[in-house]
Amino acid sequence: MMLSRVRILTPLRHREFRLLWTGMTVSLLGDGITTIALAWQAYEISNLPTAFSVIGFSMTLPQVVLLLIGGAVSDRFDRRKVMIAADAIRMAAVAILGLLSLSGQIRIWHMMVIAAFYGSGTAFFGPAFDAIVPDLVPEDELTRANALDQFVRPAAFRMAGPAVGGWLIAAFGGRPGGAFIIDGLTFAVSVACLILMRPHRVERDEDASPSAMFDDIREGFRYVRTQTWLWGTFLAATLAYLVFWGPADALLPFVVKEEMGRSASDLGFILALGGVGAMVAAVVMGNREMPRRHMTFMYLVWTVSTLTIAGYGIARLPWQAMIFCFAFNALESAGLIVWITTKQRLVPGRLLGRVSSFDWFISIGLVPLSYAFTGPVAEAIGARTTLVAAGLIGAAITLAFLFLPGMRNLERSGLLAGIHLELAPGAQEAELAAADLSVERGVLEPAVEAWEQEAAVLGPEPQPERAAVPVTEDAVIGQHVRTLAELRAAIDRWRDSRVELHAELEVLEHEEARLTHADAILERARGAEGELRLLDTAPLRAAAEVLTALGEVAPRSSELAEHARLVAGAAEELAADVRRHREEAELEPDRLEEVRARLFALRSLRREYDEVRAEAPVTSFEDERGSLESGDESGGDAPLEATRGAETGREVG
Repeated sequence: MMLSRVRILTPLRHREFRLLWTGMTVSLLGDGITTIALAWQAYEISNLPTAFSVIGFSMTLPQVVLLLIGGAVSDRFDRRKVMIAADAIRMAAVAILGLLSLSGQIRIWHMMVIAAFYGSGTAFFGPAFDAIVPDLVPEDELTRANALDQFVRPAAFRMAGPAVGGWLIAAFGGRPGGAFIIDGLTFAVSVACLILMRPHRVERDEDASPSAMFDDIREGFRYVRTQTWLWGTFLAATLAYLVFWGPADALLPFVVKEEMGRSASDLGFILALGGVGAMVAAVVMGNREMPRRHMTFMYLVWTVSTLTIAGYGIARLPWQAMIFCFAFNALESAGLIVWITTKQRLVPGRLLGRVSSFDWFISIGLVPLSYAFTGPVAEAIGARTTLVAAGLIGAAITLAFLFLPGMRNLERSGLLAGIHLELAPGAQEAELAAADLSVERGVLEPAVEAWEQEAAVLGPEPQPERAAVPVTEDAVIGQHVRTLAELRAAIDRWRDSRVELHAELEVLEHEEARLTHADAILERARGAEGELRLLDTAPLRAAAEVLTALGEVAPRSSELAEHARLVAGAAEELAADVRRHREEAELEPDRLEEVRARLFALRSLRREYDEVRAEAPVTSFEDERGSLESGDESGGDAPLEATRGAETGREVG
């Protein structure tokens, strides 16, 4: 039992890995120191929430942009030299930062520029480190090497580093410059360890052209697109990190310093307890089997961990913030362990590197934006309110993606049932002992039986005579270990094939559904065609008669149209005549006065006539008519006739 516990240290027997691990551990300690020193220095310069958020944006933006380039460089050049160059850049950056801080000349824009160089170095160091480990340890010790990394990383970066950083800031009178100088020295130790390592030749692909690299990237993207649990989790992480990463990283130091009025050592202890939470989660999850409902477990613990970000906003004392920090890191790490194991088990080995790069690139792709909006939002609504909102919204986003269609199909398939998590000491042996291999036996045993039957038919294979060699216990154990390794490799190959077949089955089921839908549409079309054939042809005959009648009416319509055009022409001519007569009928002013005078004279004569008639009444109607006729003949009404003639002449022309 004790031996299985210390087997996690067996990769340190190899000199090259021991040097790499030593430099990495010391460098991670320095990274933890710089994490708290950067935040404290930013808020020493400015007490606004935007102070550290702009620095986080400057650091993560080049890291995201250069991440894929850093991976390509680590595959084309000596990875040891790539890490030396990356650590040298980061060492120079923090050294300059420390000198500026100690001199009192440091400004926010200095920190932004230096943080950009620091993030660029990280973008090249990370992929090179992940890629060089398989070159330094045997394949059967990779699990222990990764477990050692997962255990040391939170211990140095999250627990010891922040605690030491807070103590250093307090020791230098509240100035973070000394902490930056110490971090520079840790990078110097890492560079020295890398220089002492022997160079390793990089094995390049036969076709390393840019087009081949893009083809590989497209292949990985196509695989991710077919797996809902992959792209759904990538998208969930992207949106959740956009909401809470910047507030949690930038505003927790602000709340501790400005709102609680505490020192840098208090902030260091808060972050250190978060590292303890991550280590506890690694130990607990490393000794447990994979949860049967692993996707549900993963999303639920991530949802609760994101809710603890809201706890930062309501914490009034450092010990309260410590509890929330412990819970956040413990739950986040528990979900991360399940996520890493799920990827390693279900993604084919030849695609795992590309899928992991997509995971990092997509998940943290919007983190710079998270830092960018953290400061303005915190200034607008307050730092505590921003933290509470980030926790609630981020948790809601995470939980919503659990119910994405197809997200939990893996749980129903049972592909990961009984798998032991490989992050605890002796995890490789524990998994083989605890895993339910009934399915694998169902596949392998028939093949073994067929091979035995064939061997029985062919007879025993002739063996050359050789001297008897005493069989020792170590030889038997070694044979069993080799057999176990071969069985493990066969199971891994079968699992990869099963995952690929599962993906192909999903594609085939989708195509089958599409074909079924197409058959249904075709069947409906055939039914409609039959109905059309059974329709009564009377409407068609009526339509033909209407067309015939229209053909007969067409000539008559042409004649009517011609007649209408003639009538329209005549109407136009008549309108022109009317307009001309109206113009001629308009009287000039002097002629109008003349007519009015004549009308006045006519009325005067009419009155005189009436007076004469009244004085000499006529005895009968016949006499009166005769007198009028005689009066007319004698010219008594000459003015009237003249007036009528004048009017008639005006009308005529």
